[in-house]
Amino acid sequence: MKGELKHYLWLLVVVALVAAVPLVTSNDFYLRIVFLIGVNYIAAAGLNVLVNYTGQKSLGHAGLFAVGAYAVALLTARWGWNPWLAFAMAGVLAGLFGVVIALPALRVKGPALAMVTIGFGIVVEKIVSEWQDLFAGQQGIYGVIPLNFGGQMFGTRQWVWFVLILCVLLHVMFRYLLAGRFGRAFLAVNTAEVAAESVGVSVYKFKVLAFVISAFTCGIAGALIAQQNQYINSDFITFNLSIFFLLIVLFGGNSVYGPLLGAVVLTLLDSLLSRWPDVQHFTYGALLLFALYAMPNGLAGFVRTLARKFAPGLVPKEALPDALPAWQLKRAATSGEASPVLLDGKGLYKAYGGVVPTNNVDISIKPGHVHSLIGPNGAGKTTLLNILSGIVTPERGTILLAGQNIVGVSPNRIARLGLGRTFQNLRLFSDMTVLDNVKVGLHSHIPAGFFASLIGVGKARKAELAARDEALQILERLHLRDKALDIAGSLPYGLQRRLELARALATHPRLLLLDEPAAGLNPQETQELIQVIARIRDLGITVLLIEHHMDLVMAVSDHVIVLDYGQKIAEGTPSEVQNNPRVIAAYLGTEDEQDALDDDMTGGQHA
Repeated sequence: MKGELKHYLWLLVVVALVAAVPLVTSNDFYLRIVFLIGVNYIAAAGLNVLVNYTGQKSLGHAGLFAVGAYAVALLTARWGWNPWLAFAMAGVLAGLFGVVIALPALRVKGPALAMVTIGFGIVVEKIVSEWQDLFAGQQGIYGVIPLNFGGQMFGTRQWVWFVLILCVLLHVMFRYLLAGRFGRAFLAVNTAEVAAESVGVSVYKFKVLAFVISAFTCGIAGALIAQQNQYINSDFITFNLSIFFLLIVLFGGNSVYGPLLGAVVLTLLDSLLSRWPDVQHFTYGALLLFALYAMPNGLAGFVRTLARKFAPGLVPKEALPDALPAWQLKRAATSGEASPVLLDGKGLYKAYGGVVPTNNVDISIKPGHVHSLIGPNGAGKTTLLNILSGIVTPERGTILLAGQNIVGVSPNRIARLGLGRTFQNLRLFSDMTVLDNVKVGLHSHIPAGFFASLIGVGKARKAELAARDEALQILERLHLRDKALDIAGSLPYGLQRRLELARALATHPRLLLLDEPAAGLNPQETQELIQVIARIRDLGITVLLIEHHMDLVMAVSDHVIVLDYGQKIAEGTPSEVQNNPRVIAAYLGTEDEQDALDDDMTGGQHA
């Protein structure tokens, strides 16, 4: 609460200083620079969500700027719309174009995505240049009606104040949005898409949402320029403008304050170098390289590092409640477990060319039990878990989870149906705090919609506080409470394994899939894991685990399933499987060495 108050006091000071600029000077050049800083911040604030938070690179946002600018120009100058209504419509139209770009573009990644957005920008630039009858090319559209108040058209001072109001509103809304469940989901998508899906975050939906947000703010920026100039032509829409917006975001850094810092520095630099275009372009290129390599966290990250070192009071850690009741699984997560079978897979088959890691496998998981899936390396265990969790779609077969068919269902929907999982190779959101990692796991259980999260008060605020408390309760269950505010990637390996388990528990699973949870753990940590799995079962959660540590398998399992070359060769109680000749043959290549297998299964060695 103290941090919030301090933030708003500083914001009030900055707003007062900027608002005073038009009162102390009437110089249009200076006022124009302040106006442009605001416009560039508005464009970059949304692009920051797309680039820095969601990890999508766009080099075509000049096209979305053009959508907003030409929309307001045509609606007011040609079709006589009210300028305020046209201004709002410009943002909406740009947002719709954002959807149009995102739906096909997000089927590709990395450089291919950047090329798609470049293509969109070039197409828009050509259309406004060549379609003379509608867009008037370089001649441009004159008579764009500016905003007005009380019948009086905005002058330069009014434009500065209006843009300042928009900037403050956007800053406050983005601060709330990015500090809540949506911001965590964006970062999760950026860091580990498969892990994000496994906790109920729709990667595709959040990528599209990020595109729409960035398109909306870019369209608003274009509308502001067109209405303030009362004119727009094709010279405004260039590839360099897309580069400039991207540079603001990258140079500013991954923070809600990054776009503001980038907009101030680069707008001032742009004004200083405007007389020397060649030097200007060279400077942009140098700064882009600097931002990408020498200062990967941007100017905001650099300032944050200095503040933590020399003025830690400016970035205080979140205050956490001291005592909370023990965490309990939600009733909804255990509903339907009266059925004798929680998950029922029949005839599951998946081939990769000539390799068949899952060959007509049947698997039945009973509620309330710990099931173990064992087998030699390459037996197809992880592939089967990926099929059950929706990451891999089987070529044939059926899977019923609590009576619902989940074949072909997206992993995020399967997670919301009550299937949680961990991964053989750790997939934490390593740059987020331990607490935020668990909050991402709670994503589907936080009742705060997009617009409520933008406002950040009322229901959304209560939901965030409740999520924080529940995340702390889960961390307490796994003895990670004292690490809540640490960065996840800084934890020792054993604690990272436990954190991934805590994040999976936060989804309130009916069935929890654990893919080699003891991998990399020392003997003491393995013994602690045995106790953790027992406590999870006591909570009413059914467990299916893959494990090579046979002492762990024997200690926690009610039922063991054995795979070899993609086929189920045995199942039963641990003792039954331990003495099964086919299992012995699969592990040792002979049926005459049962004693050696017994030693392996009771001595804790790796199979």
